[in-house]
Amino acid sequence: MAGRREDPESDDDSYEVVDITNYARRHQWWSRVFGNNSGPIAEKYSVATQVMMGGVTGWCAGYLFQRVGKIAATAVGGGFLLLQIANHSGYVQVDWKKVEKDVNKAKKHLKKKANKAVPEINSFVEESSEFVKRNIVLSSGFVGGFLLGLAS
Repeated sequence: MAGRREDPESDDDSYEVVDITNYARRHQWWSRVFGNNSGPIAEKYSVATQVMMGGVTGWCAGYLFQRVGKIAATAVGGGFLLLQIANHSGYVQVDWKKVEKDVNKAKKHLKKKANKAVPEINSFVEESSEFVKRNIVLSSGFVGGFLLGLAS
């Protein structure tokens, strides 16, 4: 953001140097996206409101996690049970050597992918921990609500 100054006494072209780092610190990305009234939750709401918001959203997430987890576990367990019944009844013949070979191949593939994804996972963990540190009241309310949602 350099602006040209017109100075009749100087023949040289002179430019004003503007430091944009202070501007970037004052105007966070969420201010550009959501407007000037957005920012860390700790700046906008009281502690009681933050705990309540975190608790309600945590309870909803925990309740949904519990319900979806039960459905998924029932589906996977039922599928294995039906596969075993079909195997013992003679409807299905399983080539266990091929299954073992494919599982080992998948493990090697996952290890390679996991090693490549480590920097992305580390950056996500760092960003998440920074969010939790900035919004500790909201985060603790969310965790409590999540555990209550799992229990209900």
